[in-house]
Amino acid sequence: MKIRVGFGVDVHRLAQGHDLFIGGVKLNSELGAVGHSDADVLLHAICDALLGAANLRDIGFHFSDTDPKFKGIDSTILLTEVYQKVVSKGFKVENLDCTVVLEKPKVNPHIPFMQEIISRILEIDKDAVSIKATTHEQVDSFGESKAIKAYAACLLMG
Repeated sequence: MKIRVGFGVDVHRLAQGHDLFIGGVKLNSELGAVGHSDADVLLHAICDALLGAANLRDIGFHFSDTDPKFKGIDSTILLTEVYQKVVSKGFKVENLDCTVVLEKPKVNPHIPFMQEIISRILEIDKDAVSIKATTHEQVDSFGESKAIKAYAACLLMG
């Protein structure tokens, strides 16, 4: 039996005129994440954690931000494709532990729905998807609502 741990992090700038997707959920917000895809920082961090644990490089290697076919793509599609790559290497996701760093809007009310979406894609129990939210207490670009960040750790078994 193989046990692998992965870690991912993602950051996106926040700006007006963009939607804010976190964990597959669209949040009401004056500011949204800027990116080539839908800029879902949480799903991107999870993708990198899974890819890293399976030694499959990173999200940018598989889904280039210069490729027009990924322009505006729903990140749940990216997570689904990453999951298929991980499974094809003989691994199963055991659990995730994630943290979203965002000053506003509040993430906590949306976490159960995010867990539902992510657990469905990764074919694991909702209880195996831990999502936490924190602020940067109005310090630096994250605390000043100029950016959003997410961290993700995962455990794979194979």
